[in-house]
Amino acid sequence: MRDQFPFAVARVTRRWRKLLDDRLKDLGVTQARWTTMVYLQQGGEGLTQRELASLMAIENPTLVRLLDSLEQQNLIERRPCPNDRRARRLHLTDNGRAFMDDLTERAAKLREEMLDGISDEDIGSAITVFHKIMENAEKQK
Repeated sequence: MRDQFPFAVARVTRRWRKLLDDRLKDLGVTQARWTTMVYLQQGGEGLTQRELASLMAIENPTLVRLLDSLEQQNLIERRPCPNDRRARRLHLTDNGRAFMDDLTERAAKLREEMLDGISDEDIGSAITVFHKIMENAEKQK
């Protein structure tokens, strides 16, 4: 059972992302772009590019390309940082907020469909297990 666990988690994760990607296709964003938007919203608007890259665990040059495309789509804007003239703070535009509302609604619908028939208690247990796995993984650094 233990040897199957990582593969089961990976399969569920891939399937979940694929289904969500399918439901977001008409919005004209790739998985990398919508993931960036989610991290920006969760991390709090006003993050610097460096802070967002760290939160996403990706390299800054990779993030810059994603942010350029999101800015071209008028979903985010970069504003000067008052404390550091070199830094830019990231903010959602009105279009970006509307996009996130739509994404959140679609993701919630998918989540309910995927978790159908699973009790809150079982979900809580799974989350506890995942937290413990992440805690163990952090010790491996």
